[in-house]
Amino acid sequence: MTIGDRHRIRFDPHVHTDASYDASGSVEEVLRQGRERGLDAVAITDHDTTAAARRAGDLESEYDVHVIPGVEISTADGHLLALGVTADPPVDRPLTETVEWTRERDGLAIVPHPFQRTRHGVGRRAIADCDAVEVFNAWAMTGLQNRRAGAFARRRGYPGLGSSDAHRPEMVGTAHTELLVDDPEPTTGTILEAIAHGRCQAVGRSATNGEYLRKHADCLDRWTRFTGRWLGRLGGRLSSDGSRLER
Repeated sequence: MTIGDRHRIRFDPHVHTDASYDASGSVEEVLRQGRERGLDAVAITDHDTTAAARRAGDLESEYDVHVIPGVEISTADGHLLALGVTADPPVDRPLTETVEWTRERDGLAIVPHPFQRTRHGVGRRAIADCDAVEVFNAWAMTGLQNRRAGAFARRRGYPGLGSSDAHRPEMVGTAHTELLVDDPEPTTGTILEAIAHGRCQAVGRSATNGEYLRKHADCLDRWTRFTGRWLGRLGGRLSSDGSRLER
């Protein structure tokens, strides 16, 4: 859609693939769902790795969905989205230091699901500087957390983004951001520029109770399988060590 001299596009800035420990779905499934949702662009933001984001960039032309490389970084103060970066980030560093690391690579530092400590959200006092705030996250079930994030962003003058925070392909685009860009063909540069100048609006819906339960059932299943493999390896090492001691 064209509005004046600018073009409205739909962008989901917070999407996970199976490269994240708590998510399912291949890069191909995520991009296919983005196309079916009518998105113009997605940011692949797996936990502490850009591997899937870089692979998605190689595949974007097959799905007609532009890919913004990114990563959700585990900082000492909580999670931070770095959009527009392809390098794997340092982890467990202070938020302010990680914001600078992102900007040094021409990326934007976005605070996702702020104040939600059970989801590794950054606390209010730790947000000294950033480029935007996620003001609508599809997994904020009651809406209270999103309203608090929106009020904080408005007071501080930060652009506000909406995102699906998808951990399953079918959730991609349920919440997203509408942007006004200068070029009808989205590029990483024009998208980041629109966010930086606040030409963005959060839209979409929250996850349903059923979607919420499925997400956490998936997480429990993955954790159970991971724990079983870890215990199996540990048992094998203990058995081997015991055999050596007997000899």
